[in-house]
Amino acid sequence: MKFADTRNNAVPTYCVSTDTLLEVSKSFDQTVKEWIQKTQFLGSIGQSVLCPTKNGQMIALLGMENKNSRKRTRFQLAAAAKSLPPGSYEILNPEAVENFEIETLGWLMNSYIFDKYKNKKDTQAYLVEPKTINSKRILQIAEAEAFARDLINTPTSDMGPENLALAAKSLANKFNAHYSDIIGEELIEKNFPLIHSVGRASSQEPRLLTIKRGNKGPKVTLVGKGVCFDTGGLNIKPGRSMGLMKKDMGGSAVVLGIAYALMSINCPVNLRVILPLAENAVSEKSMRPLDVVYSRNQTPVEIGNTDAEGRLLLADALTYCQESKIKSDFILDFATLTGAARVALGTELPALFTNNDNLGEDIINEGIKQIDPMWRLPLFKPYNKQLDKNNNAISSTGSSGTGGAITAALFLNRFIDKNTNWAHVDLMAWNTSSRPGFPVGGEAMGLRNIVNMIIKYCSKS
Repeated sequence: MKFADTRNNAVPTYCVSTDTLLEVSKSFDQTVKEWIQKTQFLGSIGQSVLCPTKNGQMIALLGMENKNSRKRTRFQLAAAAKSLPPGSYEILNPEAVENFEIETLGWLMNSYIFDKYKNKKDTQAYLVEPKTINSKRILQIAEAEAFARDLINTPTSDMGPENLALAAKSLANKFNAHYSDIIGEELIEKNFPLIHSVGRASSQEPRLLTIKRGNKGPKVTLVGKGVCFDTGGLNIKPGRSMGLMKKDMGGSAVVLGIAYALMSINCPVNLRVILPLAENAVSEKSMRPLDVVYSRNQTPVEIGNTDAEGRLLLADALTYCQESKIKSDFILDFATLTGAARVALGTELPALFTNNDNLGEDIINEGIKQIDPMWRLPLFKPYNKQLDKNNNAISSTGSSGTGGAITAALFLNRFIDKNTNWAHVDLMAWNTSSRPGFPVGGEAMGLRNIVNMIIKYCSKS
């Protein structure tokens, strides 16, 4: 993702709508006006047209939504730019685009290609770096998006727990952040039994990573589920459900992407990243259904289903990150946790759970602004009864076949202190179809939302 290398030879580009096309076209020569009529360009959202001028040059017109026609739910510039031929384009009337800075980010995100395994011919329409916005920050966020998408798109053969740990360590080194990890049997020695139980069956050892950066500003902790592949364990998944399980580390990828953006922007935040990583494999070491494992805080957990492993990783990690003497302003965890959240909200809308209404409102509102939405679901306390077992353990899955996203969040909530501000994001981390700004494949859902929410939070502190 990048801006055009130079302004030289860039195509002059104008953004118009059905309301403004007539007025804007008054400044064009007759050749352009005739071309607009011949091509039946109306200025509708997603339309684009290249028009020859009388002196043999070209201009581009991009169709935008009429201002204030409805709430923005997609990237308009990206929708129009998608149909442009390769080249460089300079927008000459940015004032015609509502929320031009966010729309510029959408254009950059639209150019993402996962090309790790083959070189692709450059067929991109590049935008000349605008002068009217904070283009440096926009590019930094776009790079963070690409970083997270690359992690998710990479197959587990090249992105197992060891590889993901190396990527996290490289990121920490890039920004002079402190990195540490706990690996394999050391997890038992240092009391992370649930993380160890999930990953012990794999040839790649489970681990817990920590990245810290900053000593001033609000203290924010980000936790990401990092199951680098999920077979389902002994409750093995059917083949069609296993195909995309390389993305089950999407929570960790999003958290690393958020950290990438915050560190590159040099946001004044005391940031801590906690990543429990494992592969949920099958071997003689696999955890079994109805095993009882004592968690880090000595809660006995009955394994309801070995395919509900992500919440086990998070339980130990959430306990750990609350043990610091310096309390976090808030803790956010991200996880590709339940299919139930996808049933409730579909694949494009992550579910948000939180024990703090102000935190939840900040996240929801920022998601609307950034075209990176979430939808809040309740921590419905009566469902807690589904987690309680007669043997005094708590079930990792609950006793009901419904409300799975809620019971999973309630399980995590059992490991959250009542004085901790906490939010949990249950996300897909994958685009099942292509939309402007969102190509098929790995997606850093919530990244732009949370980055901007944290920036604003820090500015108020």
